[in-house]
Amino acid sequence: MFEKENVFGLGQPNSAYAQYFIGNSYLNPLTEMGTCPVFLANVTFEPGCRNNWHIHHAKKGGGQLLVCTAGEGWYQEEGKEAVSLTPGMVITIPANVKHWHGAKKDSWFSHIAVEVPGEETANEWLEAVSDEVYGGLE
Repeated sequence: MFEKENVFGLGQPNSAYAQYFIGNSYLNPLTEMGTCPVFLANVTFEPGCRNNWHIHHAKKGGGQLLVCTAGEGWYQEEGKEAVSLTPGMVITIPANVKHWHGAKKDSWFSHIAVEVPGEETANEWLEAVSDEVYGGLE
């Protein structure tokens, strides 16, 4: 069922960023970095997989958009309640905001990640989302 919903494809194991994830994730680039001014990739998370807290820094512009395409997941900004993600939702993540995202415990999840162009952009990977925080989400 999920394979049919995940119309942008699973892609390859996200080994380059595996150190910043709990569980397995997969990456399917939809545009070519450096060729297109906007980088898009379909990111798929196995059940229970989530990325570490992180920040998309930018002096101007920047940030990230998540276009939820299949399965169910979570998005959370530091100091705020987690948001339940379902297909069709779009999450706008401003630059310089600490956050994380990933699949729910019992569901695969995919989103298209859009890197918003900006000035002096850089990603900062931080601590893992604890089992206590993640496990408490319903």
